[in-house]
Amino acid sequence: MTVPDHQPKAAPKEPDSYFENGLLVYTAAYHLKRGHCCGSGCRHCPYAPRHVAGTKAVMSGCGTNQRSQP
Repeated sequence: MTVPDHQPKAAPKEPDSYFENGLLVYTAAYHLKRGHCCGSGCRHCPYAPRHVAGTKAVMSGCGTNQRSQP
């Protein structure tokens, strides 16, 4: 007799990066794992104020599953 697996499936993990036009782009999920802003002007910087090295405050409503348009 087989017992069905009733474990909830984990949500798909967002990748830390992707390639766009041959360039490596880090996602907000990667930046949040890093823990602070690097100050390099990253597209998906989730910190406020944006692009200020050392900032640790996260923007309100920061979605980690969004890609902004160039």
